[in-house]
Amino acid sequence: MAGLESAPAARPSLTSISSGELRSLWTCDCELALLPLAQLLRLQPGAFQLRGDQLVVPGPAEPAATRGGFNVFSDGLVRLDGQLYRLSSYIRRYVELTNYCDYKDYRETILSKPMLFFINVQTKKDSSKERTYAFLVNTRHPKIRRQIEQGMDMVISSVIGESYWLQFDFQEAVKNFLPPGNKVVNGENLSFAYEFKADALFDFFYWFGLSNSTVKVNGKVLNLSSTSPEKKETIKLFLEKMSEPLIRRSSFSDRKFSVTSRGSLDEVFNCSLSPRSSLMEPLLAELPFPCVLESEETPNPFI
Repeated sequence: MAGLESAPAARPSLTSISSGELRSLWTCDCELALLPLAQLLRLQPGAFQLRGDQLVVPGPAEPAATRGGFNVFSDGLVRLDGQLYRLSSYIRRYVELTNYCDYKDYRETILSKPMLFFINVQTKKDSSKERTYAFLVNTRHPKIRRQIEQGMDMVISSVIGESYWLQFDFQEAVKNFLPPGNKVVNGENLSFAYEFKADALFDFFYWFGLSNSTVKVNGKVLNLSSTSPEKKETIKLFLEKMSEPLIRRSSFSDRKFSVTSRGSLDEVFNCSLSPRSSLMEPLLAELPFPCVLESEETPNPFI
C-alpha cells in the first residue's frame, strides 16, 4: 500500500519552463514571473540593450518608452556574468515624497507598467557561481495590483496628515518558489519603498518608527526559463503583450483612493489575444518626476 502513495509535487525547475506553465499569451495567467536576465535581453532587444558597461533602458522621454516596456527598480547597478553594468534609466528602490502631487505621480508611475527587479541566485550545484535573474511583477493582474493599492490606501488612512514609510517586499514569494538549495544573494533587491514626509509639527509616531509598514506581496511565480526555441518565441510574445502601453480612459486625479480600487481594474487588466481596437487612442502619458526616475540625462538629487 505504501507504493500507492502519491509523490509530493516537485518544485518548478530553474532550467526550463514546463509545458503547462504558459498556456497562452493572456497576461491574466501571470502574477509574478522569473527568467534569466540574459534570456530577457535576447527576447526584448527593444527594451534592454548592453552597450559597453551600460545596460540601456529607454527613458520616459524616448520613443521606445511610448511602446510600453517595464519599470525597472534598482540602485543603479546590475551584475551579469560577473560583470557590473550601470543602468541608464531606472526608478530608485527608495524615494522621498513631500507633497500630494509627488505621491500621485509616484503611485501612477509604478502602476503604469510591469515592475522589474534584478536578483542574483546561487544554485545548489555550484554555490561559487551566481546567475542573474529578472523578476517581473505584473501590475495589471488584479491580485497584484490590489495588494499594492490596498497597502498604499491603508497606510494613508492610518496616519492622516503624518509622515510614514512604506515598503513592498517580494522576497517571500521568490524564496518559496526557488528549489531547495538555491539562494537569492541580494534579497534586498526584491523590495522598494517610499517615505512620505508631511509638514507636521509633532510627528511622534514617525519619530519613533511606529508609522513604518511593510507589505509582503504574494502571488504565484511563473517560470519563464526555457531552452526550447519554440517556447522562447511564445515567451517573447507573452512579454510583449504584458508590457504593452496602457490606454488611459480617465485621469488618475479624478479617481478617489479606495481600498479595493475596483474602478481602475477594468482599465488596466487586458487579457485579450486579439489586437486591441483602441490602438489608435492616445497612449499613456508618462508622469516622471526628478525625485523618482533616475537616468543619465537627469542628475541624481539623492547623491
